Amino acid sequence: MRLTKFLQTLTGVCLGACLPLLMMFAQQPPEGAPAQPAPEAAPRKKGPPRPPKPGVSTPGVKREMTTITPVAVFTTGGTPDWQVLTEDALWVSNGPTNSVHHLDPKTNQIAATVEVGKRPCSGLTEGFGSIWVPNCGDKTLSRVDEKTNAVTATLPIGPAESEGGIAASPDAVWLVTVPDGKLSRIDPKTNTVVAQVDVPPGSASVIYGDGAVWVTTPKTNMLTRVDAKTNKVTDSIETGPGPRFATFGAGSVWTLNQGDGTVSRVDTKTRKVVANIECGIPGTGGEIAFGFGHVWATVFQIPITEIDPAVNKVVRQWTGNGGDSIRAGHGSVWLSNLRDHNVWRIDPKLF
Repeated sequence: MRLTKFLQTLTGVCLGACLPLLMMFAQQPPEGAPAQPAPEAAPRKKGPPRPPKPGVSTPGVKREMTTITPVAVFTTGGTPDWQVLTEDALWVSNGPTNSVHHLDPKTNQIAATVEVGKRPCSGLTEGFGSIWVPNCGDKTLSRVDEKTNAVTATLPIGPAESEGGIAASPDAVWLVTVPDGKLSRIDPKTNTVVAQVDVPPGSASVIYGDGAVWVTTPKTNMLTRVDAKTNKVTDSIETGPGPRFATFGAGSVWTLNQGDGTVSRVDTKTRKVVANIECGIPGTGGEIAFGFGHVWATVFQIPITEIDPAVNKVVRQWTGNGGDSIRAGHGSVWLSNLRDHNVWRIDPKLF
């Protein structure tokens, strides 16, 4: 019995040790046989393609981005995005690199790259000798000195929306900081929030113009006016569908409406919509700016749309690659090409 049991145990050990080798040899092809190809990895699923943006229907307005030759190209790497113009520079945020770039219009060089908080987002603004940078990654607000290119303060408040905006009035900085609808007034002397104004939930972009702070709310198609002295809401104005980004100029607030791709013009005196301008640029993303007496909008597929306030119409529109943020100043149109990792400086006289 003991011998039999010993042999059974020995057989089991041999089989257990040899079985993997036997299986390995069984899987080897016979000598001279063609090798079997390795199994292919399953193809990655791609998301649905973005529907093409129609653009304007007016004949003779559209043209191709390939017809534009920039006077300078600033290669930033990462994803250059939000812009703000100052008296002597253009600043651009870069989310993946946690930085902002200081572009020098005199030399067409990147004068400095400043590390800020994590994943800057939701716009840039200039005021009180500083660039103010909202950060989505760590919910902070960085303050960068324009002259020294150094962060002088990091405020423990962040933007409510990654696709929004920040503004400066003569004595404060304004940012929506709570998704449920809180517009924060920040005192630049103390770098603290000194007041909060109730605005509609889901509010996003903030601009300053004509003595007021103007706040967009995409979900309710609303533009809210806040008196910058009293911190009180004075008006709620219905715009086109899905207003997210806004700019101020020619006595008006202009909203880029993501719902139908129009731009609404709101007269700041009457506080009424005076025009809804067909642009054909619906969908997420984009931005809008005022400069050289005209309105400039950008979205992917249609990087530049130019609106003349004298006629409330799109007078020129460029289709093709590029775009995501836009400004007009220092004799140039500045275009952040997020997907191409660069910023174009364009002479509008060459359009």
